[in-house]
Amino acid sequence: MIHDYPDTSFLCALFRNQDNSGTALAYRSAMKGPVFATSLLEFEFIQSIRLQVFLNGNDRTKGYPQGEANRMIERWEKNLAEGDVKLVSCDTEAVHQFAKSLSLRHTASGGHRTLDVLHVATAVHLGAKNFLTFDARQRKLAKSVGLKTPL
Repeated sequence: MIHDYPDTSFLCALFRNQDNSGTALAYRSAMKGPVFATSLLEFEFIQSIRLQVFLNGNDRTKGYPQGEANRMIERWEKNLAEGDVKLVSCDTEAVHQFAKSLSLRHTASGGHRTLDVLHVATAVHLGAKNFLTFDARQRKLAKSVGLKTPL
């Protein structure tokens, strides 16, 4: 059973020092077992790291350099190899169908982005109890479907 399911904001706070890192690290240290993720969450996390490199390359006041990105990705891969992060599969068709219903009920009034809806739908599909996010809109969506948001 998956007790906690994170979003990308939680992963970024774990793997790079930022405003929410203290909270993320404290929560992670209290967790039992690995951090669970799907291939979609992993893709968004790695993609967000690569985007930060692009932003930094165009404006040094934004994003972060390639070396920092490389270290984050190496730490991610090390955590995967050591079992601190575990990739789990899910029925993507079922997740998409549930995400469509969430979108219909909540996006027009809540302004939810596609991946945010998919991550909440995935957490529900996987039977998670807690959804770990620092995003206020995503937290509201998660709560609307019965997930706890302890951060």
